[in-house]
Amino acid sequence: MPTPDKLMQIGQQLVDMNNNNQSRECVQQMYAKDCVSAEAIAMPGQSSNEVTGVDAILAKHDWWESANEVHASSAEGPFAHGNDRFSVIYDMDITDKQSGERTQMREVATYYVNEDGHIHREEFAYPLG
Repeated sequence: MPTPDKLMQIGQQLVDMNNNNQSRECVQQMYAKDCVSAEAIAMPGQSSNEVTGVDAILAKHDWWESANEVHASSAEGPFAHGNDRFSVIYDMDITDKQSGERTQMREVATYYVNEDGHIHREEFAYPLG
């Protein structure tokens, strides 16, 4: 298990990378190869709310980028949550490319860090509807 200082360093690196539009690089550098990504509900076209592996997580990023125009995005945190995890608050201003509807959204992500200092699970929580 990482020390509290190391956990917060990992969290700050993730926040910094996301705030610098480096989310793909973040996944490639900081995630365990068998990382699990869990959404609140299954994404469109998916039968499960979870995907496993860096390639599957990057495919989620590809889908998000193809479905939405992102006008602004920010990450806030990290917020310590237990000995092996931290949470981050994301705020986004997006337009759904299909409907043209512009939305401001907020979600909370919790990241679980393994003993090697890699993120091995991420969980997203957000309002439904």
